[in-house]
Amino acid sequence: MLLGLTTALVATVCFGFGSVFQAGGAREAPHADRVRVGLLAALLRSWRFLLGTGLDIAGFALSIVALRTLPLFLVQAVTNASLAVTALAAARLLGARLHRADLLGIAAVVVGLTLLALGSGHAGRDHASAAFHWALLATSGLMLLLTFALARRSGNAAAVGLGLLAGVGFGVTSLAVRVLDVSGPLDVFTDPAAYGLALGGLGGYLAYALALQRGTVTAVTAAGTVSETFGPALVGVVVLGDTARPGYAWCALTGFVVAVGGTFVLSRFGEVESELGLPSEPPPSGQEAARPGDHPGRPNGSAMQR
Repeated sequence: MLLGLTTALVATVCFGFGSVFQAGGAREAPHADRVRVGLLAALLRSWRFLLGTGLDIAGFALSIVALRTLPLFLVQAVTNASLAVTALAAARLLGARLHRADLLGIAAVVVGLTLLALGSGHAGRDHASAAFHWALLATSGLMLLLTFALARRSGNAAAVGLGLLAGVGFGVTSLAVRVLDVSGPLDVFTDPAAYGLALGGLGGYLAYALALQRGTVTAVTAAGTVSETFGPALVGVVVLGDTARPGYAWCALTGFVVAVGGTFVLSRFGEVESELGLPSEPPPSGQEAARPGDHPGRPNGSAMQR
């Protein structure tokens, strides 16, 4: 369990910093009213998005160990607490202020994850029926089709919908990692869960990038957290047999709710506009426009931007 927790926590750090760079890269790309090759090409030309994606890949590789050895409700809560990392990074590197609500959110995440770790039992089965594997692939395909449909819409409602779909894709990826048949190369390539994993991950990233262009990252993050955290956690308990420690179910449930609640409080740290420091209107005559990275009362310096 110690190895799984360690890899999950390191993955959380990667995800926290990765989202900082990914959001900035998505906003730099031209606005897309539908899924086009040009959008993917623009994202691939953005070093911020590529760096964020690289950190996400590293985080995902580390989380594989956790997903195979820990209950899904624990892994999902830990990795979705990456917003606490984002908040601390924004305060340290971007000069963002941590208000009382933000500090309470970070405290809730820490307390919730502590309770969750204390109350978590052993992971359930790492295998499932063939129907479950095919269901993962079907869910990924449906998520991708709905993403194509919502990509034609704009506004915050579409952003929330795409955020939910991104969470579904990432949730399917977590479930697929858990049940994937890795007994041999042939078994992997003939397992529908392997293709569900690929479609879920790629579709989730596409839905997330499109969502960031249509609404606030707060709304997108909150929506994605719901589907990515609660869905796999419920499936892990009901279908795969994940359990809490005997007599500590209350501790695990309380920790899960508190940690996810803290994530919601911290979701405002996804907001790109305020961290970039871009002026909303032209500056008065004779004054220079504020540059990204400038902060009132501080000399300009390098800063990590979302």
